[in-house]
Amino acid sequence: MTHKIAPCVWYDGTAEDAATFYAATFPDSSVDAVHRAPLDVPGGTEGGVLMVEFTVCGMPFLGLNGGPLYPQTEAVSFQVYTDDQAETDRLWNAIVGNGGAESACGWCKDRWGVSWQITPRALMAATTNPDRAAARRGMEAMMTMRKIDIAAIEAAVAGRG
Repeated sequence: MTHKIAPCVWYDGTAEDAATFYAATFPDSSVDAVHRAPLDVPGGTEGGVLMVEFTVCGMPFLGLNGGPLYPQTEAVSFQVYTDDQAETDRLWNAIVGNGGAESACGWCKDRWGVSWQITPRALMAATTNPDRAAARRGMEAMMTMRKIDIAAIEAAVAGRG
């Protein structure tokens, strides 16, 4: 480990499965190390996977198999910026189509309960537009969506939607 900080994500025995999925789904992602428990621990047994170091979109994470005590909530989510509709669709569909669930405004949850925001850069540009009326229209359009539709956001910002 050479980095100073990494989010630790709590899993109920499925950290390695989740890390493997993320590595296969997101660019610049990998499973970096799997650490086994040196003794029986809450949520696991000696020799079982205790921690998984992984990278998602270049950011380091630690997956901890801590057991069922702390389920995931939307209080923490991971926002992934996308460059176009194809990338937005691919990531959204990978998460939702692999046992995940849709939510509102570009949010979805993977099958492990981790919340993701699949956020086109065009959405960020729209909602932070210095033209406050255009930003409002972009935000209003987003509020009606689950997966973000870039063309609809851009049309709303331009006053065509």
